Amino acid sequence: MSDAAPAARPPTPEGRHVHLHDLRTFKGVEAWVFDLDNTLYPAHSNLFAQVDVRIRDFVAKLLDISPEAANTVQKDYYRRYGTTLRGLMQERGIAPDDFLDYVHDIDHSVLTPDPALEAALTRLPGKKFIFTNGSRAHAEKTAARLGVAAHFDDIFDIVSAGLLPKPNREAYDLFIQATGVSPARAAMFEDLSRNLKVPHALGMRTVLVVPQGTREVFREAWELEGDDEPHVEFVTDNLPGFVTAVVGALEA
Repeated sequence: MSDAAPAARPPTPEGRHVHLHDLRTFKGVEAWVFDLDNTLYPAHSNLFAQVDVRIRDFVAKLLDISPEAANTVQKDYYRRYGTTLRGLMQERGIAPDDFLDYVHDIDHSVLTPDPALEAALTRLPGKKFIFTNGSRAHAEKTAARLGVAAHFDDIFDIVSAGLLPKPNREAYDLFIQATGVSPARAAMFEDLSRNLKVPHALGMRTVLVVPQGTREVFREAWELEGDDEPHVEFVTDNLPGFVTAVVGALEA
């Protein structure tokens, strides 16, 4: 892998700002690890927006504060602890089950099947996993709506991680222990740059999935920081197209 800056490339089917390195670097990968929300499905579907509102409402009811104040608490906990749940557990001592059930009680029907992603995963060799800070039930419903559930060997959710969210190193260690994945033969797909730092340090190939068309959308600026740093090896705004391109490189 060259350390030289890559030459500018024209747009391709894989998406904007396609990759920083040659796709042949994926040769040897035997395990493909996908984040769930805003990664397996595009951010513009607004499914996670429903979860976000449910989290805010849960915080407002729990603390008996206004929605605006709850939003401030929610974002503060999210930034400092990785998830609002972790913050509530640490600072308010709540049990996780009620929270997880409440915030994932959403309308998954806003998602539609993704034939392009299904076809790409069909051709992608090796084991495939969902690694999410959400619940298993939410991941199962989401994958089913996308039409890709059958392609995943397992789902590693926040409960499987001992309620320690990404980007905590312990969460990744537990994932590796539970699945037997070899980091040197794995690739991780994420929509948050900070969640790729540990995978990169462990030796995984890393792919940042950004909103379609542009990353200049309404999100916390700190969430998007680092998309041009060394721990982000590839960037795409079109997951099905990118996976298809990877398959092409593997088959070449």
